[in-house]
Amino acid sequence: MNKTYIPRIKVNNQWFLVNAENQNLGRLSSKVAQILKGKSITTYSPHLNSKIYIVLLNSKLINITGKKKLNKIYKKHSGYPGGLKEKKFHEIQAKQPNKILEQSIKGMLPKGRLGRQLFKQLKIYAENIHPHEAQKPQIIKLDLD
Repeated sequence: MNKTYIPRIKVNNQWFLVNAENQNLGRLSSKVAQILKGKSITTYSPHLNSKIYIVLLNSKLINITGKKKLNKIYKKHSGYPGGLKEKKFHEIQAKQPNKILEQSIKGMLPKGRLGRQLFKQLKIYAENIHPHEAQKPQIIKLDLD
C-alpha cells in the first residue's frame, strides 16, 4: 500500500503585493485565488491554510472586457418580498471599488471554514497606499495577457 505524504504546517507567513492597475478582473481574481490557496508552493494540500497574505493595490483601476462596464449587473437580495437590489458595474466601481474584487475572489475560494480564513488573508486597497510595509511584502508581477 502506498503512503500519502502529508506536509507539515509551516508557521511563517508570506506576504505578497499585487498591483491591480490595468488588469482584467477575472484573470487577476483567479490568479490571486490560486496564490491564496497555496497552489504555487510545493507543499500544497487542499485542506491546509498556507499562511499566504496578499495585498492588492489600485482596485479602482481594474479593467473589465467588452461592454460589461455598462451592462454588468450585480444583484443583492434582502430576503424579503421586493428586496432585490441591482447595481451596475460602473456604479459600484465609483463608490466601492474594493467590493468588485472582493466578490470575485471570494467566489473562487473554497466554501466553508477554510475559505473564510483565506479571505481574511486578502487585503484590498483602492489606492497605491497600504499599512503593511512592516511585513515587507514581495512584489508579484502577474503577466495575464
